[in-house]
Amino acid sequence: MQRLATWLKENQVTEVECVVSDLTGIVRGKIAPVDKFLYERGMHLPESVLLQTVTGDWVDDEIYYSLLDPADIDMVCQPDPDAVFLLPWNDEPTAQVIHDTYSRDGKPTELSPRNVLKKVLALYEAKGWKPVVAPEMEFYLTKRSDDPDVPLQPPIGRSGRQESGRQSFSIEAANEFDPLFEDMYDWCEYQGLEIDTLIHEEGTAQMEINFLHGDPLTLADHVQVFKRTMREAAMKHGVLATFMAKPISNEPGSAMHLHQSIIDVNTGRNIFSEEDGSMSQLFRHHIGGMQRYIPELLLLLAPNVNSFRRFLPDTSAPVNMAWGHANRTCGLRIPESDAQNQRLENRLAGADANSYLAIAASLLCGYIGMVEKIEPSEPCTGRAYDLESFQLPVTIESAVEYLEDSEAARKYLGDAFIDGYAAVKRAEHENFKRVISSWEREFLLLSV
Repeated sequence: MQRLATWLKENQVTEVECVVSDLTGIVRGKIAPVDKFLYERGMHLPESVLLQTVTGDWVDDEIYYSLLDPADIDMVCQPDPDAVFLLPWNDEPTAQVIHDTYSRDGKPTELSPRNVLKKVLALYEAKGWKPVVAPEMEFYLTKRSDDPDVPLQPPIGRSGRQESGRQSFSIEAANEFDPLFEDMYDWCEYQGLEIDTLIHEEGTAQMEINFLHGDPLTLADHVQVFKRTMREAAMKHGVLATFMAKPISNEPGSAMHLHQSIIDVNTGRNIFSEEDGSMSQLFRHHIGGMQRYIPELLLLLAPNVNSFRRFLPDTSAPVNMAWGHANRTCGLRIPESDAQNQRLENRLAGADANSYLAIAASLLCGYIGMVEKIEPSEPCTGRAYDLESFQLPVTIESAVEYLEDSEAARKYLGDAFIDGYAAVKRAEHENFKRVISSWEREFLLLSV
């Protein structure tokens, strides 16, 4: 707390946003004057916020009271001094401080996404391994809209015109929003977010930001902060930024591609490579674990009913667990690189995924593959969309069932987390099913 207090004073912070991530990735917490924050050395929140759905509803009472104290007690939230970010869009000097959550007897809260990632990283640490990740975040810029029944439209750029057609990798199309992206880069630098390349993706006004590689927990924090930063920068310039997996019909979906590799802590060597630069046996087992277990943990990578609209052939999104060298039709891609930078790109996660849970799931599957010595399939050298092996759950209902039935997920992540997360997703889907879509009104209203 002393280091944190010094930092807050040096930056003349007057307000602190004390935050945790719920299971859906929504930031929840309290806003406190800096003196009160330092006096209380953290905050208390009802543990039940971790079982709240994206709509603000709660899971069924049977699950709620089996996982939580019936007295609805508070959890203890302690600030992480390495997860502090200034908020450049606020008028008053304000810092956002990410907290870790504990029960009253000091045990990490099992339902906390950040604690789930820490649990997976501890598995690697026990083996003398250090994972390295680099997320790539895709998102759309759209016009503002206050009517959820109206399809989203591309925004108007500097030229006064809307973008039309597909503008993959177009510099001029990205330049249409230069003032917005200049603010975004300035704000990210101000917060210490180490972002790299900006790319115009395939969709209309769809962009991608790449992060520099680094520590998984740090990058998970940074992705969460970046999403909020990108949305704030967009609103400042009169548009919206959305990380929905499939926000616009007939346009590509938005992914959170995860590049991952593993360093031997003692030698500093990338364990995915042999001395001659070829793939190591550990790397093959890592891939085998991804192929075997990602279908069971897909719900952590594709958490919403909208997420499954992204998984369509020929839309730059994978539909199975094939792997291949530099093959973008595969769910698991091995990019071209030298031996020390040999890595796997997991292309399954959607931009809508909780960054803590997506990274945890991806690393866990590879870890199990290495400890269980799971052999992968043969690499795919052609079009992976045509393959029928390693199929994924195709609906959120089946993905929930895969997760609930997964012995591996329960063994490594715990029954409480699996039951709680599945219950949240079931509650959200029940809410979704109450809504009548425009498709139903268009084609069924007068035809059936």
